Amino acid sequence: MKYFAPILLAALLFGHATVGAQDVPQTQLQRTRLTAGIHQIDAQVAVTSQEHATGLMHRKDMPSQEGMLFVFDNPSRLCFWMKNTLIPLTAAFIDDEGTIVNLEDMKPLSLESHCSAKPVRYVLEMNKGWFAKKGLKAGSRLAGGPFKP
Repeated sequence: MKYFAPILLAALLFGHATVGAQDVPQTQLQRTRLTAGIHQIDAQVAVTSQEHATGLMHRKDMPSQEGMLFVFDNPSRLCFWMKNTLIPLTAAFIDDEGTIVNLEDMKPLSLESHCSAKPVRYVLEMNKGWFAKKGLKAGSRLAGGPFKP
């Protein structure tokens, strides 16, 4: 039992330090400019598994023209949730040509899965309702960044 206390203390100290570091939103990722018709999007680009996992967690707000583009190596059926994400978002699941496959509104702090209707490599998260306000829906096309004009 005498080994339990030091191990527990180390676990608590390490766990506390880790939690504090993870509570910081990632706002310094590389950015790309996307367009959806006449609409401009300033998107942070999440490429690594750590960037994917953190996503837009811990952000208290996001300017209306900003979003986050998640880029994956291969097309697959992708599912997203909103653990530790404080703002409501809409996820656009996008194919290689930049066509929106489907849109999913997501509630803050929810573990509910929101999935692509078919295999995709890209997901663009914007403030909830952004796509609807711009008249964008499944079949709408994006340009810029990884998408051909």
